[in-house]
Amino acid sequence: MSNSSSLTEFLLRVYADTQELQLLHFSFFLGIYLAANLGNSLIITAIACNHRLHTPMYFFLLNLALLDLGSISTTVPKSMANSLWNTRAISYSGCAAQVFLVVFLFSAEYSLLTVMAYDRYLAICKPLYYGTIMDSRACVRMAAAEWASGFLNALLHTGNTFSLPLCQHNRVDQFFCEISQILKLSCSDSYFRGVGFLGISGCLVFGCFVFIVLSYVQIFTAVLRIPSEQGRHKAFSMCLPHLAVVSLFVSTVMFAYLKPPSISSPVLDLVLAVLYSVVPPTLNPLIYSMRNKELQEAVR
Repeated sequence: MSNSSSLTEFLLRVYADTQELQLLHFSFFLGIYLAANLGNSLIITAIACNHRLHTPMYFFLLNLALLDLGSISTTVPKSMANSLWNTRAISYSGCAAQVFLVVFLFSAEYSLLTVMAYDRYLAICKPLYYGTIMDSRACVRMAAAEWASGFLNALLHTGNTFSLPLCQHNRVDQFFCEISQILKLSCSDSYFRGVGFLGISGCLVFGCFVFIVLSYVQIFTAVLRIPSEQGRHKAFSMCLPHLAVVSLFVSTVMFAYLKPPSISSPVLDLVLAVLYSVVPPTLNPLIYSMRNKELQEAVR
């Protein structure tokens, strides 16, 4: 393969050699995919149909469920189809679309988690101004901004990645098309492209992370000043699910991309990819509904 123009498809990694193990892989991913779809669909339906849940917090939660549905539907179905039909192929355009959607949805989700931290900060630390600041128009603008930021980020990184000449081979060492794996196929020096990708993404992630941390420092400071135990319990119930989702998402993504090369291995890369791309969309509905009585009643 002399250059990227001669590439018509990529070969995704297969983590099972026998038909029986491939069927087991298919069944495992199918169970996770159905659970994620059921949980997020229930949350979307409950919030959309229950007028009591038409508040900023649940509006952002509905957006999070939509992003989770999109992110898990971008990677898992293709992997299941490859296991079921005993193939590894994904078309060049399909790989580019997968890279774009993964970056778009993950970037938008992280931006949304930052907006949700700001929403919780206002609700607990600035309750008198909450209704004025977080009106319906402001919520729509914030949601539109996080979707637009994800789109622009994905456009930048997808164009940057697939503008490289690819001539090493066409084997992607992951169960979906991942930027770091695509860069390894380049016949030019992709070191600076990789550093640029990590640098831009790292600055955005770090900025949002600092904002979330500062928000929660002020939130917990305000909560500890609440005199009644019932008030503190209610405040913690509002914040802990969001904090758990942020911790799960950020820790897995950061470790996947910032781990030392010396400990990298195909099996570890697979586990980390599953942890940050498959597990959060599946667990988020459970985390948010576990201690939320309003949402539980709406789902029922």
